[in-house]
Amino acid sequence: MRLRGFDPSFPLIALGCALIVGGAPEEGTANAQSAATPAANAQQSLPVATATATASQAISAALPASKGSSPPIPIGGPPQRSDASRVSLAAPPSAPPHAWKGDEFERPLRELSSWVTKNGGHLTAAVSDVESGRELGAVAADAVENPASNQKILTTAAVLAHLGADYRFHTALSGKREGDAVSVLVLQGNGDPSLTQGDLTSLAKTLAQSGVARVEKLAIDQSYFDGSFTPPAFEQQPNEWAAFRAPVSAVALDRNTTTLHVAPGSLGQPARAWFEPPGFVELSGSVRTEKSARSENVKLTLKPNGQRLSALVAGAISPAAQEFRWARRVEDPTLLAAYGLRQALETAGIRLEGGLALGSAQGLPELGKDSDNFYAETLLKDLGAQVKGAPGTSANGADVVLDYLRQIDALGTDTRVSNGSGLFDANRVSAHTLVKVLVSAYKSPATGGAFLEQLAVGGVDGTLHKRFLAFKKQRSIRAKTGTLNDVIALSGFALRPDGSSPVAFSIIVSGVAGKHGEVRQKIDAIVSKIAKELAAG
Repeated sequence: MRLRGFDPSFPLIALGCALIVGGAPEEGTANAQSAATPAANAQQSLPVATATATASQAISAALPASKGSSPPIPIGGPPQRSDASRVSLAAPPSAPPHAWKGDEFERPLRELSSWVTKNGGHLTAAVSDVESGRELGAVAADAVENPASNQKILTTAAVLAHLGADYRFHTALSGKREGDAVSVLVLQGNGDPSLTQGDLTSLAKTLAQSGVARVEKLAIDQSYFDGSFTPPAFEQQPNEWAAFRAPVSAVALDRNTTTLHVAPGSLGQPARAWFEPPGFVELSGSVRTEKSARSENVKLTLKPNGQRLSALVAGAISPAAQEFRWARRVEDPTLLAAYGLRQALETAGIRLEGGLALGSAQGLPELGKDSDNFYAETLLKDLGAQVKGAPGTSANGADVVLDYLRQIDALGTDTRVSNGSGLFDANRVSAHTLVKVLVSAYKSPATGGAFLEQLAVGGVDGTLHKRFLAFKKQRSIRAKTGTLNDVIALSGFALRPDGSSPVAFSIIVSGVAGKHGEVRQKIDAIVSKIAKELAAG
């Protein structure tokens, strides 16, 4: 079994693997540690490999066995990360409640509100002591605004509440083997957002080591999610090819992006240009190798081409430049992973005799620290599939999030949830809702530690690595940023230096265009004041 575990501090999902070739074990049985390779002419059902991504540690899981299946044959893989290197998920130490003097934060919040109003914007803000539940300050706390990426707080909390910190994603290769051949090799997944080309390379290498030399046809099973690859509201910018707008699919490769590589040639000669995975993008045009060229003067135009892409490249690159790489989203991810697996099979020496097709087989700091939109939208569909049944849909995932808010008494009258990332104009959430989610997630004995660890640490990592530098040593500010053209948001916790007695806060400023830096400074000043009050005892 190939295992995928993640360190809850950063990134959300880190990889390790160990593969099996052969039939699946009976439920409840231990995986065999050694076994003889099946005879070359034996017909064999192949759950070739299973990848799992978990919230706390890599855990081996047995798959239901079909009749006549043989025990798994462990082939091996990269070593697992030692548990000693993991960040503890234990809840912070408890301490006596902080002695608040009065409404310490009401005045600075009112001052921020006045400034926002003068600049034509809107503010929703709330500050609350987690242990006592006392509200320490609020301005229009029930007014709903676009939360931008603070929406990921709701997504993360709902995922942890419903799926748990040890939920596993499975990505498997399966097929029927005769001798050294597999007639149809199927890549099947249940929404793991972290699958990479390196994972496919490991799978193919292990498959070759088991004795498979030929694959007649390669298929991708995308049935765990619905066929709507574009998350809600993403259609508002259809011509945006940046990776942050990538589509979502049950089997996704490298966050459903393709990468252009450009390497300089000899002076006066065309540069070398190619895409990964090979074959997915039809490339035309050329990039010149010129002495006077800037190292990144490369132009790229993309357009859909059926289930593939067409690309036109132009521009120039210096002969002394390093290899240039540019990741861009795909339009239709249906067969993207098939192209990646085809490359991996060829590298491993396995001949693919037929084509690529859809088919079926008869498995969170990326959200908090790095604000990864692809992870958020994939996990929203995972949530819908797990709670309401496959195929996973964004709408079902959003309903699960709303149900979660209702269960913890955090659902405001005008709350709107459409997507999981907060990208574009999709959601409406109040500061009160966000603070209630923060408090509920923090207090959860099962997942509170995991929720806290996935947030960015002020002055240390993620989207806060350049903010709150004065609190870097104490690591006392843990929060989620949010940024759109007219929205700046920050929600999270300020903690005592010993990690206890936190204050939850949510501040969302919308409608103040062109002053992102100034808005952030004002928000940071209020959060810094909270942290200083806690540090003073």
